[in-house]
Amino acid sequence: MPEPRTRPSPDADSGPDADPGPGPSPDADPAHTSAAPDDRPAHQPDAYLELLARGAAAEAYDRPVLLARAGGADAAVLAGLERAKHLALRVRAELEGRRRREAELSALFETAHDLAGLRDLDAVLRAIVQRARSLLGSEVAYLSLNDPVAGDTYMRVTDGSVSARFQQLRLAMGEGLGGLVAQTARPYVTDDYFEDDRFRHTRAIDAGVRDEGLVAILGVPLSLGSQVIGVLFAADRRARVFEREQVALLGSFAAHAAVAIDTANLLSETRAALTELERANGIIRDRSGVIERASEVHDRLTELVLRGGGVQDVVEAVSEVLGGTVEFTEAPQPRVSADGRAVLHGADWTAAVSAGGEVFGALVLRGDARLDPVDRRTLERAAMVTSLLLLARRSAGEAEQRVRGELLDDLIDTPDRDRGLLEERAARLSADFDVPHVVLAARVDRPAAEEHARADRQRLWSAASHLAATGRGLASLRDGGTVLLLPLRAGDTAASVARRTALDLGRTLREPVTVGASCAVDAPAAGPGAIAPAYAEARRCLDALALLGRTGEGAAVEELGFLGLLLADTRDIHGFVDRTIGQVIAYDRRRGTDLVGTLDAYFSSGMSPARTKDRLHVHVNTVGQRLERVARLLGEDWQSPDRSLEVRLALRLHLMAPALTR
Repeated sequence: MPEPRTRPSPDADSGPDADPGPGPSPDADPAHTSAAPDDRPAHQPDAYLELLARGAAAEAYDRPVLLARAGGADAAVLAGLERAKHLALRVRAELEGRRRREAELSALFETAHDLAGLRDLDAVLRAIVQRARSLLGSEVAYLSLNDPVAGDTYMRVTDGSVSARFQQLRLAMGEGLGGLVAQTARPYVTDDYFEDDRFRHTRAIDAGVRDEGLVAILGVPLSLGSQVIGVLFAADRRARVFEREQVALLGSFAAHAAVAIDTANLLSETRAALTELERANGIIRDRSGVIERASEVHDRLTELVLRGGGVQDVVEAVSEVLGGTVEFTEAPQPRVSADGRAVLHGADWTAAVSAGGEVFGALVLRGDARLDPVDRRTLERAAMVTSLLLLARRSAGEAEQRVRGELLDDLIDTPDRDRGLLEERAARLSADFDVPHVVLAARVDRPAAEEHARADRQRLWSAASHLAATGRGLASLRDGGTVLLLPLRAGDTAASVARRTALDLGRTLREPVTVGASCAVDAPAAGPGAIAPAYAEARRCLDALALLGRTGEGAAVEELGFLGLLLADTRDIHGFVDRTIGQVIAYDRRRGTDLVGTLDAYFSSGMSPARTKDRLHVHVNTVGQRLERVARLLGEDWQSPDRSLEVRLALRLHLMAPALTR
């Protein structure tokens, strides 16, 4: 499947590694540096500060050099100005990059805010399309939705479009670039729509695109779970290569749009339920007291949604209206209805809190088996509103998890980034970079099909992200597992944090999670470069735990004794192995035997030849012959206490060699 094509950032030549140009001469003419601010020559280096202060265009930075050259300035002054210009342009590029990233995050948070206070679906979708167009700098942005009844897809919202034909397009499934995105559930980008043969062109679609004048198009899927419900697009009327960051940004907007659509559907169901109750009021006037109570709770629930209330607010409101004890539980319930109806289990009524086939939990009304139909419906609608609030909270939480993961990835991959910027990003996430931390590598060690393994990794990352957020740390999905960066609290050690983390994650996932920890590292604010080697150390510790049969446990390098020193240091492990059992390894290689395996079985069986022969499924005489061969290779004293300890350690290190070299 082709990946979206990208191009280098236009600011690449003005980044922090760009050549700043020749520096000013230490012998520069003092006449050019002593002028007062009001009568300073236009070609002074300070002129670049003024350009930066007023946000001048890049072209304006050439003017001081040109004026100095026209005024006959000497080579040293010109060289100083050139250096000042390069430095100023670097600062300008960095400021622009920060403003751009801040604008992207601000737009995402504003979109999440709009979603939390959702009133008008069209208004939210228009805001998403407009913000996507503005941040990507595209001439046109638009959003299409699938029509399951008609079996096609249609334009829902456009921004920047001038063609009525284009705005009214309906596409059959699988047609055009949008059809390819919807079919594969992956983003696609084309630099030149009419020259791209990866998707099926049709006369109607090509006519609409030509009428709009579009050339470059980027499309990302709108997905609810595994279902694609539409596509979000950004397009230009000229050839253009969309960058990876822009593809990811548009994907974030698409995720918000999908949640907005799903949320609107839930709100629509709630409004429909209110209408249904109003009609029932005319039929059962003798039950006016019950109806008034139902109306009250629905009004309160609607108010809770509009003012951004939480799940506990819903529980308290429903408890008060129904005159009983209502609880929200995330634990699986023995009997819940798939269609959202409340069911009676013993003396308790239970209504599932779910959306899109996913069950978040349940609302349980305790000890009221004689619940009338209207109050039962109230409990069901409360469960529906609860699912709406949980979806909104999840959307905001996932955005924060991604930001935390990106910061940790930057600490590992590019530790030489500007420290001030790293600290600023950490402060926005309430992460304390001024205290010692520990790096942990976590993994679910169990054989599973690839699709289940991916699900395990995602669940582990979600649980680790929550743990990191509550502990003022960071978490990221990486290298087939999860990496965490957690601060050390008073009395903590790297080993205690590893054990506690393995216990917490295992309890959340309800299956064993193995956690390897590095030694404690100094405050990241003082030394961000220490995080990457600490992560490598934690991964080696994680692999060592698996090889030692300690899956599902948490441990740190420092508590593995001599083995921990070997893991945490750059000692001559291979030299030690070669000196101790190298002759046995070499013999196996030459003769195709397995004396190493025999030694491993011998030590694992308590140095008992009888138990060793059972483990190897050979005759005891065969075991004896192999051990005699080992004695001839290593010496007759190889089973003495001191020698056997060295042999066992070298054997273990040899078997762990792949993990120790990573």
